[in-house]
Amino acid sequence: MPPYNLPMTRKKEKHTSAALKGHFKKANTTPKRKLVEFSNDFKRDLQLGDTVTITDIFDPSALIDWADVTGISKGKGFQGVVRRHGFTGVGGQTHGQHNRLRAPGSMGASSWPSRVFKGKRLAGRMGGDRVKMLNLRVIKIVPENNLLIVKGSVPGANGSYVIVEE
Repeated sequence: MPPYNLPMTRKKEKHTSAALKGHFKKANTTPKRKLVEFSNDFKRDLQLGDTVTITDIFDPSALIDWADVTGISKGKGFQGVVRRHGFTGVGGQTHGQHNRLRAPGSMGASSWPSRVFKGKRLAGRMGGDRVKMLNLRVIKIVPENNLLIVKGSVPGANGSYVIVEE
């Protein structure tokens, strides 16, 4: 089975919008789960519906190659200010502090402006951001399986989609 038509990349037609069905029909392919637009920096001219392989982007004969990998980082959920922003809490354990070891401290002024400014580093959802890891070493390219083996910290959970750039 060709690697570019794995079951996890396909999508049922009943779950595809009519507009996307038209795009896939014009490209003469089945509906896919993920669509990403790229600039045409490949070594060959592409036509609508062509399949891009790993050898179109990376040279298998190159000894050392570097790649930039973009993905969505793992979500950490709702986190406090200590984990999210590295705060150290209010004061220390002494000087009358009782239960403020991991608290954020003062928020802002009282009567004016009577609010907390946007962008204030407070507790909230952490992770789930688009992250680009630069200059990861390409260890090996396996053209027959359309595989790229990279050494380094690839962003995202196992099985998530990533974008690899040279």
